[in-house]
Amino acid sequence: MAKICIHAFVSGRVQGVWYRNSTRNEALAGNVTGWARNLPDGRVEVMVCGEEPTVQRVAGWLHEGPPGASVSNVDAEQLPFEVFQGFSIY
Repeated sequence: MAKICIHAFVSGRVQGVWYRNSTRNEALAGNVTGWARNLPDGRVEVMVCGEEPTVQRVAGWLHEGPPGASVSNVDAEQLPFEVFQGFSIY
């Protein structure tokens, strides 16, 4: 099965609503690795890597986010697979 990464910038009310932690939970539940971090402009930047169907599922979840989040836009691109250890929050 193909392995890919998706790099995304998530806009809306996504800071202060457990977005990064919830993204990590979604990623770990699907055995997906990567990271998430808050950006100074209020967006969250996310990298998710793993088997394509699971990465696509997590990428789809980014459009919804956790309760309390209000996602207005997800700007995402597919990248070649990279190896990360677990899922980090910065």
